[in-house]
Amino acid sequence: MPAANATAYADAPIGVFDSGVGGLTVARSILDLLPHEPLYYVADTAHHPYGPKPIAQVRSYAIEVLDHMVDQGVKMLVIACNSASAAMLRDARERYDVPVVEVIQPAVRKAVSATRNGKVGVIGTYATVTSMAYDDAFAAAPHIDLTTAACPRFVEFVEAGVTMSDELLECAKEYLAPIVERGCDTLVLGCTHYPYLAGPISLVLGDDVVLVSSADETARDVYRRLVRDSLTRAESAPAPQHRFIATANLDQFYQLGRRFLGPEIRGVETV
Repeated sequence: MPAANATAYADAPIGVFDSGVGGLTVARSILDLLPHEPLYYVADTAHHPYGPKPIAQVRSYAIEVLDHMVDQGVKMLVIACNSASAAMLRDARERYDVPVVEVIQPAVRKAVSATRNGKVGVIGTYATVTSMAYDDAFAAAPHIDLTTAACPRFVEFVEAGVTMSDELLECAKEYLAPIVERGCDTLVLGCTHYPYLAGPISLVLGDDVVLVSSADETARDVYRRLVRDSLTRAESAPAPQHRFIATANLDQFYQLGRRFLGPEIRGVETV
């Protein structure tokens, strides 16, 4: 590849995709670790939440968005959505020529190294839990005693901007009961929305339970892949220009995005 083309490709944005604001946890970690890299973030708010939908439908929605992102010239795809990762990760890696990073394996690696008693819990949407994606990922660590639980309303609370309320706390107690009963000392937040609910989750589980978010671990995977493939942007390059796209409800995404991510979101576009 000619030097000019290689530089232009390295200057291309990292594509980050989620059904809503949950993927902003991953975006924040990427920005903190790679402040010179531009992001192209797409929230498929027209179809969120993905969690209650059939896997085939999630796959269809996700491929449509990822096709668009590749057409826009991203140099990497980050599937910052557990439901989408469970539905179509293999398809994405076969379909696209750019590197694809997801959120499930990074969280599993962290949980295996973090647990002290070998009992790990995973909470996620119905789509993620019923896909058995985490069960398959943990199969490589047969010493782990795994407990999974679906928490379908958690995404609704976050997308409504509710991160603490009596109703949310009661919901958390109900959803997390199997995790408490099993004695898990480590919990994977198997949805990128869930780190926003770390407060009520920790209140129910207690401070001794380690909460594993895939955001930081995924950002490290992004960093490693960019370096390995010589795709890092020069630190001497101009300040990155980020773009944020929502497929519906732009104002709501902007307001929540500014709250959860910060001033990097200066505006929201649509497709």
